Amino acid sequence: MIYKTIKKLLSVLLTVLFLMTGSNRVFAEEFSLPVGFVPNVQFAPLYVALENGYFAGENLKITLDHSLETDTVALVGANKIPFGICSGEQVLLARNQGLPLTYIAEWYEQYPVGIVSLKEAGIISMQDLRGKKVGVPVLSGASYIGLEALLQQSNMTDADIQLETVGYTQVELLISGKIDAAVIYIANEPEQLKALGYEINLIRVADTVPMVSNGLITNEKTIRENPELVRRMTRAFLKGIQWTRQNPDQAYEICKKYVDNLANAENQELQKQILIQSIALYQSPSSETPLGTTDAAAWEKMVEVMKQMKLLKSDFDMSGSFTNEFLP
Repeated sequence: MIYKTIKKLLSVLLTVLFLMTGSNRVFAEEFSLPVGFVPNVQFAPLYVALENGYFAGENLKITLDHSLETDTVALVGANKIPFGICSGEQVLLARNQGLPLTYIAEWYEQYPVGIVSLKEAGIISMQDLRGKKVGVPVLSGASYIGLEALLQQSNMTDADIQLETVGYTQVELLISGKIDAAVIYIANEPEQLKALGYEINLIRVADTVPMVSNGLITNEKTIRENPELVRRMTRAFLKGIQWTRQNPDQAYEICKKYVDNLANAENQELQKQILIQSIALYQSPSSETPLGTTDAAAWEKMVEVMKQMKLLKSDFDMSGSFTNEFLP
């Protein structure tokens, strides 16, 4: 009798342990992923990863945070959230302040910043900008650093141009002739100008200076304590990018679920073109490196540019700023 009772208790205990273990296996890790901008077709790979179940397939329950007020760098650096989307210069600025961020997968292989002008202005090189009015959204961030990289590459400084802070009114100011050229995201404002019937000239950062753009970031604590989580997140993130590249039309349709008024937008052709131009930046046509790979030479160049801008300490060490070890 005692033997049967003990055997029955052991059977119940094993069943409970099995249920508990199974429950842990299927429990999805849930967190917010800040992207730092309003919903837009340019975030198509993230919408695709949600809609196609790439995050869910890695046992991840992701909520996209489009709040502009969210300080991605601070939250990820303090391990309040495990991942975020930001550009390379933000990682360097954070590490310069002691925040242990690490860039783990590159989204845009080609730096998406450039300088656009109307064709009639005849600006086809940086030297043509001497003395001209150049509008930049703000004196910080990827746009401004992209401009400074081009100036440095051409042995020029801010003093060689008339630099004006214009917010995000570049298209209107160019059309009205209030500025001669504007620093922009090459998948966006140039397409707006072309849709309005204007011929343009475009100077692209990526054509002359290797730089690091948007990608997936985490922190050293998450890498150290939960590398498998980092690997799963990276895998789902890159699946979204790859599928979007291969299926741009279907990706655009998925965007309609996540971007307000996109389905009824009068400028659908413009939005589709913005997505196509964005996809073209995800990987260079001549590149043979695996999707998501970030290049040490581009990081070194960005550090050089930012040191000249006095944004980084003179003895700044970029060790730990990025890794390719979690790419599938």
